Amino acid sequence: MTDVRRRPLVIATGTALGLGALVTSFPFFWMITSSLKPASEAISVPPRVLPSRPSFDAYVRLFTELDFARYLVNTVVVVAFCAVGLFLMAMAGYGFAKFRFRGREAIFLAVLTTLMIPVQVSMIPTYLILNELHLTNTLLGIAAPMLVSAFGIFLFRQFMTTIPTELLEAARLDGAGEFRIFTTIVLPLSKPIVAVQGVLVFIGAWNSFLWPLVIATEQDKYTLAVGLSLLNQQITINPTLQMAGASVMVVPIIIVFVIFQRHIVQGFALSGLK
Repeated sequence: MTDVRRRPLVIATGTALGLGALVTSFPFFWMITSSLKPASEAISVPPRVLPSRPSFDAYVRLFTELDFARYLVNTVVVVAFCAVGLFLMAMAGYGFAKFRFRGREAIFLAVLTTLMIPVQVSMIPTYLILNELHLTNTLLGIAAPMLVSAFGIFLFRQFMTTIPTELLEAARLDGAGEFRIFTTIVLPLSKPIVAVQGVLVFIGAWNSFLWPLVIATEQDKYTLAVGLSLLNQQITINPTLQMAGASVMVVPIIIVFVIFQRHIVQGFALSGLK
């Protein structure tokens, strides 16, 4: 009887959530369809939701006339550099979670304190350091500030404290070194949180705009986000071209999130974050 009474409520809730999903996804749908419209339809009044003659001409123009292929390659390289930082953050989190050493809590507190420092405050010192290292106007210089984050170290540390210490001790008794233990035991057990931080790192590197704009002095070092902002400066207003550029920026993020969404939810739940 209770289930029968609750069924209308469940149906109403599902309907409301479905309608909300449709409303929130409409801008994305509009972006995709507008990128396939001829220029005349993109500015027509009243506006058309679906293109009468879908065309990929805007995408072709992005990659043949406006250097979006170069921007895409640069962005992928920056993401690859940040993937190395993912490994470094995992190592740091493992050290804070499973090793006992003098000053551990103080150092970890100092790491967490950096979360309260705005990125804009550290941008000038970071630029000066990279300039002394001759890394300005390089892809490595663009990726450097994103290699390690305090939040990433915190996530790894929170998750790795749940790994049984007895398992690690058994591996040490069998003669395994610390690096082997980390790569063959700790990392495989940490797949959920690796997926979480991997997605966060990917999104941060993929969407990075201000720092690449500051550190890169030549256009051939720009990332996709910077290249997208140049569309209004390079050409007259062209909604179809702008929507195509936005689609190139957004679609990979959605694909990555859909692939790893199960691991993301599991990782946040196991790390104690709500």
